[in-house]
Amino acid sequence: MGLRLVSVITGKRAVRCQLSSLLLLFSVMMQTGLALAEDRSEGFSATVRVDATADSAAAARELARVDGQRRALALVIDRLSGSTDSSKRPKLDDKTVTDMVESFEVANERMSAVHYLADYTFHFRPSKVRRLVRSADDAPTDANSRPGIVEGDGKPLVVLPVYKDSAMKVLWDDPNAWREAWTRRSAASGVGRLTVPLGDANDLAIIDASRAEAGKPDALTAIAQRNGGDEAIVALATTRREGDQLVGLDLSTKRYRSGRLADAHSTTLDANPGESADDFLKRAADTVAAEIATASKKSPGLRSDQQASLAVSVPIGSIGEWVRVRDRLASVPAIRKVDLLSLNRHEAKIQIKYVGGSDQLKSSLAGVDLGLDGTDPVWRLQLSGVTGPR
Repeated sequence: MGLRLVSVITGKRAVRCQLSSLLLLFSVMMQTGLALAEDRSEGFSATVRVDATADSAAAARELARVDGQRRALALVIDRLSGSTDSSKRPKLDDKTVTDMVESFEVANERMSAVHYLADYTFHFRPSKVRRLVRSADDAPTDANSRPGIVEGDGKPLVVLPVYKDSAMKVLWDDPNAWREAWTRRSAASGVGRLTVPLGDANDLAIIDASRAEAGKPDALTAIAQRNGGDEAIVALATTRREGDQLVGLDLSTKRYRSGRLADAHSTTLDANPGESADDFLKRAADTVAAEIATASKKSPGLRSDQQASLAVSVPIGSIGEWVRVRDRLASVPAIRKVDLLSLNRHEAKIQIKYVGGSDQLKSSLAGVDLGLDGTDPVWRLQLSGVTGPR
């Protein structure tokens, strides 16, 4: 019996040893997994101690969370920017900060009827934090300035990067690889004063991808003014794919002044062999920015003392077609007046009085689907895709 008892005891000890070993191994694996997770998000996470008092425990908890996420975000920004100057941090409302939180964890929680204490670890969305950090580095320190990606002097040109990939069309939603490319583009790739809005709750309420692509005047004016400018540039990138491979982009740039189309340009780019999608999108952003710079140098603004006139023949197939042409001409900011010289069933002859150069006028007309061709004294204007009688 004694031997049997010893054997049982020995067996139990062996089982206990095996369980202890398994628990130790599991603990090490868990700690390793947590360490790896911490490594992946460490740069965009911070832990803060919260302490709040309110009329109820629930209200105190909510007050503590809101205060904690703001302080945690400040720690992350300071860590990434290398600065502790609070005056350089963008001023964000509580909803915007909440939108930047990816997840959070709570530890050491204690509460009473009106008091709440805990340790909160907040994990922030890397893409939003990167844009915010760059805005803190580049934006003016004026208290009224909006967070964004601001370069140079003067009123900013507000860039709205709309990305169309298959059935997806995004502006503020993550992921938007095209918008991310604008945050990473070369500083010397284009005109200064370019601003990409942060995309907070207020930006989302003003304009979305569909309204930007459609050129909604009120929305474009509002988003430009909210970011300190008068002009908004809708930079639309449409992907061309072969299977899952991004092989090209169709790029359309439309510049709006006070909500009205002032200039338009389109181009296509092909990916280089072996070029990653991120590098290709960054190169495309550099290309569009450089084109904006070139257009700005050629025509820095519309001035009333630079008026010119153009005699134009408009081939038409019906009176209704002429009405469509007339209405589109009226939507072009550079055009000051259109005089109808003659009209029949096949042709209208008009004189266009406009400001700026002829190249700018062509681009503006192209933005409303009107093609202008020819040279003095014979110019021809017609709806894009329509061949009129000759």
